[in-house]
Amino acid sequence: MKAFDYSLVKDPQYFCDNRMEAHSDHVYYRDGNEMQTAVQDGTETSFRYSLNGLWKFHYARNYKSAVQGFEKKDYCCYDWDDIHDCTKWDDIRVPAHIQMEGYDAPQYANVQYPWEGHEEIYPGQIPERFNPVASYVKYFTVPEHMKGKRLFISFQGAESGLALWLNGAFVGYSEDSFTPSEFELTDYLKDGQNKLAAQVFKWTSSSWCEDQDFFRFSGIYRDVYLYTVPDTHAYDLQIRAIPEENLDVADLEIKVKTWGKGSIAFRLEQDGECVLEEKKSLTEAGNEEADAEAFYIQKTNSSKTVQNSFAWKINNPKLWSAEDPQLYDLTIELYDEAGNIQEVIPQKVGFRRFEMKNGIMTLNGKRIVFKGVNRHEFSSVSGRHVSEEELRKDLRIMKQNNINAIRTCHYPDTSLIYQLCDEYGIYMIDETNLESHGSWDVAEFTKDYTHVVPHNKPEWLDMMLDRANSMYQRDKNHPAILIWSCGNESFGGKDIYEMSQLFRKNDSTRLVHYEGLFHDRSYNDTSDMESQMYPSVEAIKEFLAKDDSKPFICCEYTHAMGNSCGAMHKYTDLTDTEPKYQGGFIWDYIDQSIYKKDRYGKEFQAYGGDFGERPTDYNFSGNGIAYGGDREPSPKMQEVKFNYQNITAEVTADTVKVINKNLFVNTDTFDCKVTLAKNGKVICTEALETAVEPLSTKEYKLPFGKAEAVGEYTVTVSFHLKEEKVWASAGHEIAFGQYVYQVKEDVPDGKSDSAETAITAEKDVCVSDAFVKKPQIIRSTHNIGVRGEHFEVIFSVLNGGLVSYKYAGKEMIEAIPKPNFWRAPTDNDCGNLMQMRYAQWKIASMYLSHKEYRKGAYGPSNLPQAEETDHSVKVTFTYLMPTTPASECQLTYEVFGDGKVKTTLTYDPVKELGDMPEFGVIFKFNADYDNVQWYGLGEAETYADRKKGAKLGIYQNKIVDNIARYMVPQECGAKEEVRWAKVTDRKGRGMYFEMDRESMMFSALPYTPHEMENAMHPYELPQIHYTVVRVAKGQMGIGGDDSWGAYTHQEYLLNADGKMEFSFSFKGI
Repeated sequence: MKAFDYSLVKDPQYFCDNRMEAHSDHVYYRDGNEMQTAVQDGTETSFRYSLNGLWKFHYARNYKSAVQGFEKKDYCCYDWDDIHDCTKWDDIRVPAHIQMEGYDAPQYANVQYPWEGHEEIYPGQIPERFNPVASYVKYFTVPEHMKGKRLFISFQGAESGLALWLNGAFVGYSEDSFTPSEFELTDYLKDGQNKLAAQVFKWTSSSWCEDQDFFRFSGIYRDVYLYTVPDTHAYDLQIRAIPEENLDVADLEIKVKTWGKGSIAFRLEQDGECVLEEKKSLTEAGNEEADAEAFYIQKTNSSKTVQNSFAWKINNPKLWSAEDPQLYDLTIELYDEAGNIQEVIPQKVGFRRFEMKNGIMTLNGKRIVFKGVNRHEFSSVSGRHVSEEELRKDLRIMKQNNINAIRTCHYPDTSLIYQLCDEYGIYMIDETNLESHGSWDVAEFTKDYTHVVPHNKPEWLDMMLDRANSMYQRDKNHPAILIWSCGNESFGGKDIYEMSQLFRKNDSTRLVHYEGLFHDRSYNDTSDMESQMYPSVEAIKEFLAKDDSKPFICCEYTHAMGNSCGAMHKYTDLTDTEPKYQGGFIWDYIDQSIYKKDRYGKEFQAYGGDFGERPTDYNFSGNGIAYGGDREPSPKMQEVKFNYQNITAEVTADTVKVINKNLFVNTDTFDCKVTLAKNGKVICTEALETAVEPLSTKEYKLPFGKAEAVGEYTVTVSFHLKEEKVWASAGHEIAFGQYVYQVKEDVPDGKSDSAETAITAEKDVCVSDAFVKKPQIIRSTHNIGVRGEHFEVIFSVLNGGLVSYKYAGKEMIEAIPKPNFWRAPTDNDCGNLMQMRYAQWKIASMYLSHKEYRKGAYGPSNLPQAEETDHSVKVTFTYLMPTTPASECQLTYEVFGDGKVKTTLTYDPVKELGDMPEFGVIFKFNADYDNVQWYGLGEAETYADRKKGAKLGIYQNKIVDNIARYMVPQECGAKEEVRWAKVTDRKGRGMYFEMDRESMMFSALPYTPHEMENAMHPYELPQIHYTVVRVAKGQMGIGGDDSWGAYTHQEYLLNADGKMEFSFSFKGI
């Protein structure tokens, strides 16, 4: 009897032993009734018996510490009543990562291998001191209806190596954490209770090729089940449904690998209508002509099947696409020689033609643009074991936000996602489980490729081909998959080229992708398209100008770490102007964060390092456009949705040009609405009939003309679903365009004609009336007071600023308003060293003073300037800023008789200091003022380089709602192009802010930028005591081309070339 040899686990040529051949992911049922019940009620096929649930379990730090001989049939793991047994066997739930069940710890690492710094090892070796071994035991009795049949077991996912025994006999071994490992158990079974034993090793030879940017887990984390087969059985299906070039006729080709003799029947339906029905015999030798030697023979337990092929022509097929995912229902029935039904297989079929034409990727003849996202399989609850509910939520949110493609990064996902992408309409790059980033990131520069894997090393080739083949065989029948990917960030070389050839020789209906060629061009034909990560738009243009032999995609771009995705529109705009640039995949969909409790028992989203694991890459695990935990969209999604929309509406006061970028869908399949708002308040909504053909443009007159009454008007044209979809309800908005214009008062000669005069929504609050009495000024030695009807203001000579603003007898401010030039650094800021480059502006914001320390702490040099005008009192403070060189700014308050205070910040730039992150004024109010309403861009936060997806309107929320749930507290909640805003308490009382001539940036949060900067987790933020308002001329953009060096684009920085001035007004309400 063969025994398991642990010493082989470190050998890259030992990756499977007695494992069954990989096959398609089809499900088969006993008969039509069982199939119908399963489809309607979600029940399981009777050919399967789930082993999910509680298993006996033992954890060991390394193989030497594991229980030796535990797999033997007479070793009993039921030790709860044996107090003399010192070996503790726990219960563990399967499927689950052991690190999510209290053993070992989750470890997040990006490029570095998780054992670095602990053990000095190289490819061909594995850690020995710490390399957790999970020993599992499951006792089972073969179900009555399965007895007498061949019996198999399927592990859908075990990380990273699995050894299996049944009743003490070694069954087999398998690596590849992300595709099924299946074994036949028939010869090892006994009557009554059987003992199944498995050992799962955290790190094996293959771990050198599983260095993805993710949490490092281990264990049996996907479903486990026994299955049997009928006497006549389809072991594997290959379904090709490819339209001919003219798309009028399609070829339907089905290859079936079978066990047993008999016949096979096919029925193809579309919307309940039969398109094809035919019964064929299964020939004993198969009907395939002998091919040349197969390109790749699986190094596994041969299935010894017979292959039969069948082909039909289908006229006028309805074509599958993400825009209109038309699916046919194929039912395959297998019968034995006596005519008894053996199994029924339901399969969804999508007819679509994906190919390269004239150097352009096309789907059904049209140039495709990928509006994609990378998606790690990740749950804050259960790691890479994602529930069906979580998965469906992800796909619904993607479709609702115009995402049309997923790259499975960087491994094959669980089978359900492929079925759902077929159904929902989402294109896929299916990626092989391969990343060896830590083996070559330094070698790229040193040119020492000794330890680069797999590269050109023959000992790694079979493992690579096995992984590619396992993914291909399982997933090959899904129309959603357009592209096979050889893996991620694994340099170049012959081994990966051979993987690409495996895909090509097995499947001519798809293309092959691999990005690593960017670092090693020795096998440039590995990838059918040029794929790069995080190039700038300019770099893409420059590359294509030199070499446009292949279409170009960004397999990763707009790195969504924390507050990010700035200037994303530059990439999506490029798809409209550069035919060879065919889109990209945002990095990435969801934050990799895990529920954990702080020391006071409050739950938070934990990231790398929070589990005491080292080495780690800390919060680099949080790059999602959706939050970890509840999986809700983050504020970045607003921009993604707009940039990815397939309909552009270019609106004027009375027309709209509709540009339909859909490849296959007319705009008449959507409802179109036109909304007119005056000063932010909707005054009418009308329907507009549109019928713009795919890839066409048409202009329409709006249902109403240009307004004549004074005011600011917003015209919004939006498109909505007419009918409910599986991913959204009827009425869901899928695209919009907006136009803003002002109708101004006729202004007599000599008076200013400002935009402000058109915005009258809150005029009674803040626009001072000429008939209001001039306020009274009270001059004292240490204070300057200004008093008017209902209010009183005090400026402190001693403390250098506005110390009191009382309105209706109540003190409004909690601290002296100060000039502010800082924001809490974003993750992108940290990556490009913004804090170092702009540190002087943090110092200026924190430590500026009215005291001219160079001329003495007290004295006339520190006095504010006070002057009276016909209608107001002006008080100006000069603040010295401790920068190098030294600088100063002025803050002027002009107080009117109704309590309005016009505030002006001025700064004469010091050339050496350059621009600043923000230019404005910061206020502190009592936290009772916990409501904010604004007329500006919304509803999510906006920034100079991330506001295309926002709409101008009136919005409101709670102050705390503006704290985005980024894993590390950072700048968030800003509102661009604000006309007016107010913070109020529950009685509606508070402070009102209004623009002066130009719109402003407005922020209302419970914390100062410095408090947020000091916190690495939300729980480190203090209890809420204040509402902190920042009113600013502007804030630098947030960037996002990458998060490790890319600067904010020049045009989204504040202009400090000349004198800077910013004015706004505030007033109590």
